[in-house]
Amino acid sequence: MPESRGKVLWTKFIFSCSARRAVWQVTLLDPNYLMANERMNLMNMAKLSIKGLIESALNLGRTLDSDYAPLQQFFVVMEHCLKHGLKAKKTFLGQNKSFWGPLELVEKLVPEAAEITASVKDLPGLKTPVGRGRAWLRLALMQKKLSEYMKALINKKELLSEFYEANALMMEEEGAIIAGLLVGLNVIDANFCMKGEDLDSQVGVIDFSMYLKDGNSSKGSEGDGQITAILDQKNYVEELNRHLNATVNNLQTKVDLLEKSNTKLTEELAVANNRIITLQEEMERVKEESSYLLESNRKGPKQDRTAEGQALSEARKHLKEETQLRLDVEKELELQISMRQEMELAMKMLEKDVCEKQDALVSLRQQLDDLRALKHELAFKLQVNERQGKRPLALGTPGVAHSTPLL
Repeated sequence: MPESRGKVLWTKFIFSCSARRAVWQVTLLDPNYLMANERMNLMNMAKLSIKGLIESALNLGRTLDSDYAPLQQFFVVMEHCLKHGLKAKKTFLGQNKSFWGPLELVEKLVPEAAEITASVKDLPGLKTPVGRGRAWLRLALMQKKLSEYMKALINKKELLSEFYEANALMMEEEGAIIAGLLVGLNVIDANFCMKGEDLDSQVGVIDFSMYLKDGNSSKGSEGDGQITAILDQKNYVEELNRHLNATVNNLQTKVDLLEKSNTKLTEELAVANNRIITLQEEMERVKEESSYLLESNRKGPKQDRTAEGQALSEARKHLKEETQLRLDVEKELELQISMRQEMELAMKMLEKDVCEKQDALVSLRQQLDDLRALKHELAFKLQVNERQGKRPLALGTPGVAHSTPLL
């Protein structure tokens, strides 16, 4: 009896293990589970990478370049995050997955990103979309706007759906968390020289050894608090710096406008001074000419004055004659105009009279035609009566009035 009971228990144990194994196999083969697990792993790697980069950069205390290992690993992790769930596009050489397409959308959402996109397209050494995407990430980090650009991109799910699957990291909550973590990178000063760097052929492999720590370390919480305080101070200083830069830009614009207006006023003042000098010279010349004429009139002989007086009288006489001739011509013109108007009026009246006479002539012709028709009718009836041997009915025909003359 105990032996049979043991067999039953052993059978139940084997059956339960088989059931659990089947459940685990189904779970592991579920695409949604796999994608969720990948999203969680990438988010944890992004947290470790960002935290390690900030700590090492603050301890280093200088501007980072492209040879800095934690910075290289950060870009590798970001590249994996952007590639997760990316739809493959068919090309002549096969299927291609590139995260450059989503990054190009940022300039439509944030106008400040247009400068980065244009700079990436102008780089001569980049030949592949992957290289352009890597260059874009580096320039955005240098500009300290990577977090802002990622948030703007993640908020537009309808645009990202063209490039990513529905369960991709950029389409889920993990993408928003990573975008929020990127704010801490604004405390880092980085400088990259990408003209000689080969971004097209780099292999993006995550180095997990950088994130393995000793379990006996006990300074994690204290370091986190210090980093948080430093980040807060850095963010405050950067925000204050932005406001100061905006104020400086506004003041510079006002200064430029004032300089332009000052230059314009200076030019107008110079033109006015030149005009004043010219007028003064003309006034001096007129004074000299007038004094010269007065002096010549005083010293000149009387014959010249008499000749000038005769010429002036002749000119006045000629002007008077011309004026009288002009008045006569104007009167003649007015007379001609009035005569023309009268002729036009007479022509209109004649035309009207002619029209009336034409109407009367038409009516008379109509009456004449009626009389001729009546005459033909009477003649025809007269011939008929004569043929029948009756008395002529010239005076008794119906429709003809007979009148007896009164003596």
